[in-house]
Amino acid sequence: MSGWRIVFDLIDVAIVAFIVYHLLLLLRGRRAMQMLTSLFVIVVIGFVARWLQFDALNWLMSGLKGIWAVIFVILFQDDLRRLLGQVGQSRFLRPLVKLEEREAIEAIVAASKTMSQKNTGALMVIERSARLTNYYQTGVQLNAPVVSTLLESIFTPLTPLHDGAAIINSNQIVAARCTLPLSQNPYFVHTLGTRHRAAVGLTEETDAVVVVVSEETGEISLALAGQISRGLAPSALKERLMQLLRPATAEGTGS
Repeated sequence: MSGWRIVFDLIDVAIVAFIVYHLLLLLRGRRAMQMLTSLFVIVVIGFVARWLQFDALNWLMSGLKGIWAVIFVILFQDDLRRLLGQVGQSRFLRPLVKLEEREAIEAIVAASKTMSQKNTGALMVIERSARLTNYYQTGVQLNAPVVSTLLESIFTPLTPLHDGAAIINSNQIVAARCTLPLSQNPYFVHTLGTRHRAAVGLTEETDAVVVVVSEETGEISLALAGQISRGLAPSALKERLMQLLRPATAEGTGS
């Protein structure tokens, strides 16, 4: 029985180490990381105080742990929301990937190519498992089919819907002129324009995929999980979207 106990203890430690490792990866570079480090130091001091039987110090550290946890949640609720959003999009927790229609993907790629050639700025959000209802409500409800010409019309300069994002769910353009959160990542603040920061900002909080066309250069970009890939050719964009939204089709077509 003792042999099994050792095995279970090792599995227990491995699970905890796995969780802590991925938690640190998700928090790396965020403001919350500094706070988490301070909380860890307090916990270590508490263990040492208990081991050395320093009752007063142990009492103080125990009180601080509770207060620190509350302060952590209050001050860094935005970081925690982004963290939970990223956990929710993990492939281990999402056994089924929502499939987009091939026609919708091809329409997005065709519209991106045309708008890129004309230097027409565009921001197209493709919803996956995380619902974007709050963002629908910031724009104009359309519930129209995903057609390349309609997407191009939406983002035509000076038209009523061109400013903001179009949100696509499956084979429908749910809403246009939607407002997205801007990334506060210091690197992106200094290197990206508003449209690209909005794309990254949404993907920091949800598992959405966002396609961006630059108004200045015509460059096509794709944002996912708080990162952005820039300078994509239409063929590369289609391949990425097929992999992310229709994995079975992508493997079959090799497009």
